[in-house]
Amino acid sequence: MVSVTVGKGTAWGTAALLAFLAVPAQAAPQEQPAPDLAALRGVLRTAMQQGAPGAMARVDDHGTASTTAAGIADRRTLRALSTTDRFRIGSVTKTFTAAVLLQLVDEKRLRLDDPVNRHLPGLLPDDRITVRHVLSHRSGLYDYTNDMFAKTVPGFEAVRNKVFTHRQLMARSLSRPRTTAPGGAYTYSNTNFVVAGMLIKKLTGNSLRTEYQNRIIEPLKLTDTFYVHPGTRIPGRYARGYLTPDTPGAALVDATEQTVSWAQSAGALISSARDLNTFLSALLGGRLTSSAQLAEMQRWVPAGSGQAYGLGLRRRDLSCGVSVYGHTGAVQGFYTYAFASKDGRRSLAAFTNTSNNGTVHTTMLGTLESAFCGKKPKAPRGSAVGERIDPGAVRR
Repeated sequence: MVSVTVGKGTAWGTAALLAFLAVPAQAAPQEQPAPDLAALRGVLRTAMQQGAPGAMARVDDHGTASTTAAGIADRRTLRALSTTDRFRIGSVTKTFTAAVLLQLVDEKRLRLDDPVNRHLPGLLPDDRITVRHVLSHRSGLYDYTNDMFAKTVPGFEAVRNKVFTHRQLMARSLSRPRTTAPGGAYTYSNTNFVVAGMLIKKLTGNSLRTEYQNRIIEPLKLTDTFYVHPGTRIPGRYARGYLTPDTPGAALVDATEQTVSWAQSAGALISSARDLNTFLSALLGGRLTSSAQLAEMQRWVPAGSGQAYGLGLRRRDLSCGVSVYGHTGAVQGFYTYAFASKDGRRSLAAFTNTSNNGTVHTTMLGTLESAFCGKKPKAPRGSAVGERIDPGAVRR
């Protein structure tokens, strides 16, 4: 089943945003080809043919919303996937976490080039590791999920209902050698955003849920976005997520209910396509941080073919010469693309309810070409490799 709708989006009011943040004037939008909605639907159908139970996408373009969905949200009831369904967004959480930390920089509670140990004494084995290194994946801290999910399904089942402290997750990382010197080459590691979450809690004295809620969710009226950790359920209407086992042909594993405690500030948020587009439009439009911190967020380092990484923000360079900004997210059973144009006026959220299927993930990269280049995607530049929050999702 495929559904498509196009309509006028409802603009959220800026009056509810944090009063201390300035809203810079928007530059005139550059000419962009219109999204190719037929090609977008084709990408979703292909993902289903490759093993995804369902796939959907939403494009918000200067106030007009276009949505399309294919397949099912629940393999037991066969309910059709809806573009309004909620889902686990995995590493897209990192962009939310970075935005909160950059607001704290705006409030002068820390600086990007502060050593992490200045705020979390004794946490890290090297005083040279800075906040900037953590947010740009240049700390050299080993990604503990490499070991945790070396075997996809057994690794997941071992942690599905566990509740970890941040310190316990850090201990798993620090028991292994570092991968680079501080400030070295980009090396993706979920450990970095565990540190970021610890900084938020230490500097504010509040829980991550409180800070996400007060700084992003409530000001932007994100009614589908939740941080429920350590709860295991997705509130309201949602898509179920299905983990693909390592053994070819093995039955999909329903991974919907889990604590995601192994990820927390690195990947535990729940959201919807509408909310993700609203968030990225606000962030890139300069409505969540100062212009100075948004510029810092976009100081890029190389991060693989056709892409670069800033501070909790990924840039992808498309075949038509357009660059888009956002993040991808893999968590067991769910895979998400959330990207927007540089000015935030066109945004795409695309989702499929499976993980550990590299073919599907690479196919879903074509949603960016369809949404921002306005043509049927050929072979996408680069690859879907990026996030390793579910390391089995994409093998390097």
